[in-house]
Amino acid sequence: MARTEDQRFSVSDSMTIGFIGAGRMAQAMSRGFISKGILKPHKIIASDTVPQMLDCIKEQGIRTTRSNLEIVENSDLVIIAVKPHIVSPVLQEVSCKVSREKLFLSIAAGVTLETLEKNLPSQTRVVRAMPNTPALVQCGATVIAPGSSVLPGDKELIQGLFRTIGICELGSEDQLDAVTGLSGSGPAYGFLAIESLADGGVKMGLPRNLAQKLAAQTLLGAAKMVLESDKHPGQLKDEVCSPGGTTIAAIHRLEEKGFRSSLISAVETATQKAKELGVLESQKQQTVLLREQSSEQSSSSQQARASQ
Repeated sequence: MARTEDQRFSVSDSMTIGFIGAGRMAQAMSRGFISKGILKPHKIIASDTVPQMLDCIKEQGIRTTRSNLEIVENSDLVIIAVKPHIVSPVLQEVSCKVSREKLFLSIAAGVTLETLEKNLPSQTRVVRAMPNTPALVQCGATVIAPGSSVLPGDKELIQGLFRTIGICELGSEDQLDAVTGLSGSGPAYGFLAIESLADGGVKMGLPRNLAQKLAAQTLLGAAKMVLESDKHPGQLKDEVCSPGGTTIAAIHRLEEKGFRSSLISAVETATQKAKELGVLESQKQQTVLLREQSSEQSSSSQQARASQ
């Protein structure tokens, strides 16, 4: 059976978690922590530049602020939940308040552990994660990759927290682009499948509401059978396909239309795009670093000339 939650997992009563960024994923994670009894609302604090986001997360009883520095000062675990292009500036802003006692978790797509660690003091404990949007309904799928300076227990802590909103597996950073292509983008593939199945039902005479409900429940049930039966998806498929029946005829048509190939290509394409975005972000960081070094060298030269 798939493990969606560790019943024995708990955190210290003194532990405080801070979110830099209070968007939908931060709201989903905090809701999971609170509903599972892992943390009390007053042990969570969140910052954001958008008042509406703060208002939404505040409804859970969470403290809010517009100061990222306040988050770092008052949190044991700092979760970076902002857009990828904002991550480096945010880390540079708060780095003066970072100590070895702080653990940082980034859920920003495409921002590498190297980038995270370069923008924080040496030996900062960093973990990178790739969750997905079904975390909003506590059915998320997450893979985490630890940085070079994590301490014993850090990985277990992050896994335990993510298991309050779905499943969480330990991986390596070089797998995260593929994780993005599969489970990160995967909900959209599922939504498209549900919409298409519902369209098929409507074409065959079903009311739209009924067709959509049947399509969604069917995919939900199929996914649950894979997770809970320990059977290969191919075996489960075979068990539905009666000799000469309706299902095998439909499977034949899907194979003719390249159904499997299309899904494989979708994961491949999304993975390649994730890699490209990661490269672009790294290049931007390198450009910023070179500019800063050039500016420092120019300033030093001017000071040297002035002292002559």
